[in-house]
Amino acid sequence: MKSEVVTSASNPKFKNLLALQEKSRERRGQGLFVVEGRRELEHCLEGGYKVRTVFVCPELYGSSIHAENLDQLCHTEDLNPSCHTEDLNPSCHTEGLNPSCHAEDLNHSCHTEGLKGPSVSQIIEIPEQLYRKAAYRESTEGIIAEVEYKALGLSDLKLPENPLIVVLESVEKPGNLGAVLRSADAAGASAVLICDPLTDIYNPNLIRASIGAVFTVPTVACGSSEAISFLKERGIQILTAQLQDSSLYYDVDMARGTAIVMGTESTGLSNQWRAAADAHIRIPMLGRLDSLNVSVSAAILLYEAVRQRQ
Repeated sequence: MKSEVVTSASNPKFKNLLALQEKSRERRGQGLFVVEGRRELEHCLEGGYKVRTVFVCPELYGSSIHAENLDQLCHTEDLNPSCHTEDLNPSCHTEGLNPSCHAEDLNHSCHTEGLKGPSVSQIIEIPEQLYRKAAYRESTEGIIAEVEYKALGLSDLKLPENPLIVVLESVEKPGNLGAVLRSADAAGASAVLICDPLTDIYNPNLIRASIGAVFTVPTVACGSSEAISFLKERGIQILTAQLQDSSLYYDVDMARGTAIVMGTESTGLSNQWRAAADAHIRIPMLGRLDSLNVSVSAAILLYEAVRQRQ
């Protein structure tokens, strides 16, 4: 695959990349979103997403590699298994790679099987000054990709016996959602349901805060009524995190199929969820404040479920 070189911020393809970064209506309209960074892109590819366009900055991705070589590097058949990465090492931003590793390790570390064939439509090389305009992170690996939406509904979820599910109602801040997804991945949660969402689940800030967990944990955006019916039909108990009329979280059985439901810090959960709950749970607050950040609460409750199940 041959690459294209773009050097002007007025180039339509670069302007479209910025529009996808900044505007949810553009992401929805085009069915595309943006993934920045190698680790996040690895998780995205592992999740079966299709990459449309890769923007690569040679100065940051690696001083010895140009975009036209990226596709070749991502095909193991094009790599000589006997070559060592002292030649390739700069091109891979060697973080996490052993300098003495072989090219087959390079392919493994990049999960490049997902970049083979038609999964990448084009590669565009951009200079560092343009990359900095598009990048959300100051520390990054010089790679940004436009990726196709993959809609996931409740009917697509394949849940294990006694699933552990996180439900978030009307949580607005992408950073909080991303942090909850990261905790859900760490705790081995079966799914995350984002109910009545106030933000796009492919918001770049959400992807960044989750460090790619939005691709590793099945994540569904849906309505609260739909989610409640889904959980009730499958006999999954609903535990709502709330201060009123509640039990201490560690006194409630979470070893069975469980959905932990949380709302916003400002307004909490709606009456719809409170009425649907099988039990109300709370985290003891021993200071003068009456709430924790939703991502902190999620981590505490998830790991109580992990403790009980182990």
